[in-house]
Amino acid sequence: MKGSFLILLLSTLSIGFFHSLAPDHWVPFVMIGRSSNWSKRKLTWVTFLSGIGHVGSSILLGSVGILLGLTLSKLKSLESSRGQIALYLLIGFGVAYALWGLRQAKKHNHHHHLNEKLAHKKAITVWALMAIFVLGPCEPLIPLMFLATQFGWKGIWGISIAFSIVTIFMMITQTLLAYSGVKLIKTDFAEKYTHSIAGAVIALTGVFVLFLGI
Repeated sequence: MKGSFLILLLSTLSIGFFHSLAPDHWVPFVMIGRSSNWSKRKLTWVTFLSGIGHVGSSILLGSVGILLGLTLSKLKSLESSRGQIALYLLIGFGVAYALWGLRQAKKHNHHHHLNEKLAHKKAITVWALMAIFVLGPCEPLIPLMFLATQFGWKGIWGISIAFSIVTIFMMITQTLLAYSGVKLIKTDFAEKYTHSIAGAVIALTGVFVLFLGI
C-alpha cells in the first residue's frame, strides 16, 4: 500500500510540474506586473494568492464530488467547461486591458492629475485577474484525487497538498524569472504602450492555450 501511494505521489508531483509550465499559469502575472511596475514582493503575493485560489477551487469541487458520490466523468466535464470559460475570460481580459492601455498611451503626456484614478483601475485589474484564476481549474488534480480515494481522506489531502505546493511553487518561480528578464526591456515605445502590450500578450496566451488544449 505504501509503495502504491508513493508511486501516486511521484506521479502527482510530475503532473503538477508539467501542468504549471503552461503559459497561462505565469505570463499574465509577468505582463501585469511589468506594466504596473510592481515590486517582486507584490508580484509574488499576487501570484501566490491566485495560485491558492486556482488549486483551491478544484480541491473544493473534487472533495464535494467525492462526498456526494459523483462520478469522475461528471466532474471532469464540469472542470473542462470551467477551463473553457476561464480561458475566454482571460482572452477578454487581455483585449480589454490592451484597449484601455491604448487610451492611457494617448494621455501619456498629460495624465499626471489622473494618478488616483489610475491606481483604482489597476486595483480592479488585480482583483479581476485573481478571480479568473479562481474560476480556472487545475484539471489534472481531480482525477488524481479520485485515484487517492483508495487511501482514504488522508491520501486525498496528501495528494491535493503535494499537487498544490508544486503548482504554486512553479507559478511563482516562472513568474519571477520571466519578470526579471522582461524588466530589462526599456524603450520609449515599450514604456508608452506597456499596458497595451501586456493586454495583447495575455490575450494571445489565452488563445494559444485554448487552441492547443493545454
